[in-house]
Amino acid sequence: MKRRSVWIVTAVVAVTVIVGYRVAASALKSQVQAALGPESTIESISVGLTGVTVTGLHIKAPAGWPAAETLSAERLTVSPSLLAALTGRLRVSSITIEKPYLSVLRTRDEKLHLLPSLLEGKPAKPKSEKPDDAASVPEVSVGRIRLNDGVVEFFDASVRRPAHKIRLEQIELSIDDVVVPALNTKTDIDFSGVLKGVKQDGRIEVEGWSEIASRDSSIRTELKAVDLIALQPYLVKASETGVRRGTLDFEMKSEVRKKQLNAPGRLVLSNLELASSGGLNTFMGVPRDALLFFMKDKNDRIDIDFELKGDINNPSFSLNEAFATQVASAMAGMMGVSITGVAEAIGGVGQKGVEALGGAFKSLTEPKK
Repeated sequence: MKRRSVWIVTAVVAVTVIVGYRVAASALKSQVQAALGPESTIESISVGLTGVTVTGLHIKAPAGWPAAETLSAERLTVSPSLLAALTGRLRVSSITIEKPYLSVLRTRDEKLHLLPSLLEGKPAKPKSEKPDDAASVPEVSVGRIRLNDGVVEFFDASVRRPAHKIRLEQIELSIDDVVVPALNTKTDIDFSGVLKGVKQDGRIEVEGWSEIASRDSSIRTELKAVDLIALQPYLVKASETGVRRGTLDFEMKSEVRKKQLNAPGRLVLSNLELASSGGLNTFMGVPRDALLFFMKDKNDRIDIDFELKGDINNPSFSLNEAFATQVASAMAGMMGVSITGVAEAIGGVGQKGVEALGGAFKSLTEPKK
């Protein structure tokens, strides 16, 4: 009799769980449709045992965006949290996206924009105004977001206009603990993929955590055997000598606390081949000939240590300029070249800084009379 009672209780619990899960998934379906917004189109949306499944998702990009879409995916599965549904809270256990495409824009002021129609909502209304319940977005917590076999196109208008495009493929991404639209939780990130190049493809790995609302973060970034041509705008100004061939290895551990950045790292250039002439005849702010002469003595390889520091909330702080100046100064110091005028050369101010560096190098390499 006792055994029969146990089976009855178990069956009732199982039915309750299944029914509860279906109810939670059905409620989530309408929430997903509303969350995707009017810019999205889908082939189908259904409720199954694993949750809500969206196939053929496409989100149109806003005006002025460098790509036609901000997001597309073959299939997106959203699994609800049954416990949260029973307590009346909006929580998603997991979101899995198969073969997604994502476009990201970095504007001239170095601000990153991702899925603007979903993550960049309308400005908050003054307290004196009554909230618009119809237009308000409910807070939703997500346990894990997974991207499988994805493609990301990163458009960077801070280094070139029109925006320089970097394409990443074979992306595997895991993001844990996200609350939207507040984005005020410590979110874990694990990312890997292939960085496409002209001569060869390289690898990229990123891991760490970030709190988007406060901008605090701790992130390790590593690039392996990346084609220098693909990253050329980050290394040289438009007026400098161009890159014909070469690879880059890069590692950096960045920490941001209370808007203060501290990011030590290392940059390795290998098998570098530069254009024979043109522009200011410099590379990363140092004389082209000085660099090539130095690398011949180092088995065609140069290792550069750097450390980026600054207030990311300061409008005058530029991560691009800080990186370029640090690397150019380190290279000039390693080569025994005077770093006078490096900042001017990096900023493209004029020929004065280049002549100072070139003259110093010439005095070091010419035989004494």
